[in-house]
Amino acid sequence: MDSRLLVIALATVALAGSAALPAAAQTDPAVVAKGYKAPRNAFGQPDLSGVWSNATITRLERDPKYGERLALTPAEADAIEGASDKRNARLRANTDTSIKKVDDLPECQSGAQGPACGYNAFWTDPGTRLIRIGGEARTSILTAPANGRLPTAPAAAAGRARTQLGGNFDGPERRALGERCIVGFGGTSGPPMLPVLYNNHYQIQQTRDAVVVLVEMVHDARIIRIGGAHPPAEVRTWMGDSIGRWEGDTLVVETTNLRREQGLRGPQENMKVVERFTRVSPQQILYQFEVVDPLAFAAPVKGEEALNFTKDKIYEYACHEGNYAMTGILAGARQAEKEGKAVEGARGQVKEEGGN
Repeated sequence: MDSRLLVIALATVALAGSAALPAAAQTDPAVVAKGYKAPRNAFGQPDLSGVWSNATITRLERDPKYGERLALTPAEADAIEGASDKRNARLRANTDTSIKKVDDLPECQSGAQGPACGYNAFWTDPGTRLIRIGGEARTSILTAPANGRLPTAPAAAAGRARTQLGGNFDGPERRALGERCIVGFGGTSGPPMLPVLYNNHYQIQQTRDAVVVLVEMVHDARIIRIGGAHPPAEVRTWMGDSIGRWEGDTLVVETTNLRREQGLRGPQENMKVVERFTRVSPQQILYQFEVVDPLAFAAPVKGEEALNFTKDKIYEYACHEGNYAMTGILAGARQAEKEGKAVEGARGQVKEEGGN
């Protein structure tokens, strides 16, 4: 992002509250590097600025075979990462030029095959390593419930199915937000911020009264003001309304007023997300989140990720320029209907993007 644009964005934030730093902090000392103390910026705040990446092969939900185990053994972690390296090498190989039919195209990074693949693994960057926090490789991003699985409430599942009965190819408003270049797909924009197939970088900039998180995917700029009050519930914004406060070395962010299209794993009306950003070493920010929505989930949902420092730059994400995908998607659906064919995904559950 052009530094001049960032200055303008920060200057236009409605400044409120105080930058005072309470002493209380709730981060497990075991995950903080031995003897490490987060550096302070010019405002006396813990310095979170820089470019960070949450790219990882750790999944959002835990494989049931691990039960309630949050950490992998070193041998298990080595085996998983080794298998991932071999798969990546295979998927990045040149496409067989003898292939004549699109349906015979090989598997791509997302796991799709044939025309659903789009492009091979050369164009993606989902990460190559598991999340490691406090030296432990994790079995899942989710830490609660104890089984690392989303505890979807029965009423929410039924309501989610009803919203899809009209068909997901009826018009652009029914398509995914990423396809419409509104926010990044797969939850990468947040909150909570989740890793996807590529563009997993975040640039953090701070002033005394605001924090900006520039999301590489779709170039979303999320502005977190320090202190203040949320607007009325009827005011809904993309990525919600985020208010931060400092608790010791941790930035705690509460986000409400999210649009229903951005609910975690389906549309929800009153989801609240509480995030915690704690710099635990020169190379890592511990990112923790809690999703509060009793109507959607039968139990509290919490997760942890590692935001790892990178010297990479944020790439421009020119989503709209030359983007003919929406025209093609809807035109293809209309043609299929004329031919009396069922449109895959038009009824029932939509396949989630990003693999999480």
